[in-house]
Amino acid sequence: MTRQKQLQQNGKDKAAVLLVSLGADISAEIYKHLTEEEIEELTLSISNVRSIDKETKNQVIAEFYQLALAKEYISKGGMSYAKQILEKALGPDEAMIIINKLTSIVRPFDFMRKADPKQILNYIQNEHPQTIALVLSYLEPQQSSQIISELQEDIQADVARRIALMDRTSPEIISQVEHILKQKLSVADDYTQTGGIETVVDVLNGVDRTTEKTILEHLDAQDPDLAEEIKKRLFAFEDIIALDDRSIQRLVREVNNEDLLLSLKTASDELKQVLFKNMSERMAETLKEEMEFMGPVQLREVEEAKTRIVNVIRKLEDAGEIVIARSGGDGVIV
Repeated sequence: MTRQKQLQQNGKDKAAVLLVSLGADISAEIYKHLTEEEIEELTLSISNVRSIDKETKNQVIAEFYQLALAKEYISKGGMSYAKQILEKALGPDEAMIIINKLTSIVRPFDFMRKADPKQILNYIQNEHPQTIALVLSYLEPQQSSQIISELQEDIQADVARRIALMDRTSPEIISQVEHILKQKLSVADDYTQTGGIETVVDVLNGVDRTTEKTILEHLDAQDPDLAEEIKKRLFAFEDIIALDDRSIQRLVREVNNEDLLLSLKTASDELKQVLFKNMSERMAETLKEEMEFMGPVQLREVEEAKTRIVNVIRKLEDAGEIVIARSGGDGVIV
């Protein structure tokens, strides 16, 4: 694969070529606006740049210029205006490539991340659930958690379901919603794509247990399969390591030993040590011996055992016998 083809697939390589082309002084100024992780990754990419042919250099600079120009058009007149100008200048195909690239690197609703969640709630709580779901998909999980907790109960589950089922939304619709909310909030600008089960899991992990239960109960009635998939991801087997010792000891007494044995087959060494530490010495030694002599098992059996253990954890939490730390609620564990 040639260097030029690699550049078409690797944004970090393109950024490295751009900075090398711009020179040390300008690159140093750009570094001031990056995170430590971004600086490390970019410096590594720059160190791997041995030589840059003129064609590649011109290609990267031209692409950067077009993206910067497109972003300026969007800030002045919105997505439709930018698309119209770019189509006249470059043709419809090239214009769409630039718009798609821009919407993949600029997150929508950035301006709302500067606003207080209560302020956002005031302006979106009367919107259609699909609009609320779209907005919450792009906010930080902590913001979305606080907002969804304050919505009416019948709307909470509907919004959670729409977030989970969301895939892609056209840039034009996102731009229209942004424009309307920007006028309401009277703050800055920006915008791109998200949604899906992982997003709603992030949101639910941040709400209090009462809100989570209410949403999941409604989802169970509306879409049982979706509710089950969300439940699986809300607390993963490896998250046991975050429980306090008393909760782990209570769990060990409750779970089936066969399930515990199967689940340890693929558990991390750290989690194994935490579990062994919270059971009797005899039980730990017995499990270690059985693990040593246990033959191959199907991964499906292991995952099913883990799921049963996670279900036990959720039942114990519902009964108030263990506590899973959450960022919602009063946040105090005694």
